[in-house]
Amino acid sequence: MTGSSVPSVPSSSDARFDALVAEADAASVDGWDFSWFDGRATEQRPSWGYAHAMAERLARARAGLDIQTGGGEVLASASVLPPLTVATESWPPNIARATALLHPRGAVVVADSDEPPLPFGDRAFDLVVSRHPVTTWWDEIARVLAPGGTYFSQQVGPESVFELVEHFLGPSSPGQRAARDPECARRDAEAAGLEVTDLRSERLRVEFLDIGAVVHFLRKVIWMVPGFTVAAYLPQLRSLHRRIEEEGPFVAHSARFLIEARKPEEASTPLP
Repeated sequence: MTGSSVPSVPSSSDARFDALVAEADAASVDGWDFSWFDGRATEQRPSWGYAHAMAERLARARAGLDIQTGGGEVLASASVLPPLTVATESWPPNIARATALLHPRGAVVVADSDEPPLPFGDRAFDLVVSRHPVTTWWDEIARVLAPGGTYFSQQVGPESVFELVEHFLGPSSPGQRAARDPECARRDAEAAGLEVTDLRSERLRVEFLDIGAVVHFLRKVIWMVPGFTVAAYLPQLRSLHRRIEEEGPFVAHSARFLIEARKPEEASTPLP
């Protein structure tokens, strides 16, 4: 008698994996609203409170620029905006989102490629802000700042969430680990003629509570694992799902630094 094969039945863990991944893969990743992660992932916040500190500076400014605004959520969190407020963004879905959010506040959103030059004249702004810029073009920032103006930015530091990145991509090279060093930012700012008045850095605990949070994070923060798709990294996702199921939240550490730099006032020319 020939035995008949019995179809395999997916385990509850497999079914949970499929459901979590499908949900995260279908969720919108437009803008910089991270509320989707509520109950799924946690991240410590830097002690300096960037949004509050940014809002204080915006309230005192006459002309402000937010570079790489995302969906405009951080800029819109400020209760008072300068009389002239402009934001730049390169990704079309974010441009539409930021426009809808910021236009009612009197701010203009400009589509920009995030490559120099900035589409503004010299000395146009007394305050330039940016949260988590992909690249900081220091010469351009110095050019559009008015004398006495300030650049204020929170940036991603070195080896940020590398525990997660290395799970998908393998060990990082020394060059990758050294990238985004705050001291390099200081040197680049000073080379552009700016005076760095504040520079602080912190490493912060991040916990991913389920595999859906990992998928959503990698789809949203696209530079962590370039070209990430669920299909391309299915084995790594399955192994990480098992690890979270067996050991609890996956722990990584983000790196953040705060930099503030001032453009010097011009020396007055004595009368003859």
